[in-house]
Amino acid sequence: MSRQSTAAASRPVIGSYTSYDGAQRAVDFLSDYGFPVERTAIIGCDLRMVETVLGRMTRGRAALAGAATGAWFGLLVALLLSVFTTGPHRVPALVLSGLVYGALFGAVFGFGGHAVTGGRRDFTSRSRIEAARCDIVADAECARRAEELLVRQVWRES
Repeated sequence: MSRQSTAAASRPVIGSYTSYDGAQRAVDFLSDYGFPVERTAIIGCDLRMVETVLGRMTRGRAALAGAATGAWFGLLVALLLSVFTTGPHRVPALVLSGLVYGALFGAVFGFGGHAVTGGRRDFTSRSRIEAARCDIVADAECARRAEELLVRQVWRES
């Protein structure tokens, strides 16, 4: 554990929230009332990683995703090269060829990359970290003032 995270954990808890959004609103409320928010920290407790499966990954989908990524990269390269191109009539051809070649190479690499995995991961997913609870801590010298302000926030919201 780093020195900074140890310092954050040893400060008094001035509020606990069931979501990060709630903790963020509380710190924003403290800021609105001129509290020195740089003396606070939001600490996520009881963390868990949640992976949401989005769908099956086939070689065709891998090739399609690679083609899309490659097309964007090809477009970027073509736009950068168009700065050095003489004559405005060459820019559309450069952009079109960048899109086509980028998509082609992206599709080949996407297909090949998925084929090399040998079916070990035939799905797509999105991962995120969730906290069961978010605590707000503050420096001991100003914790009492922060607690008073957060009580005011509870009165306002109820």
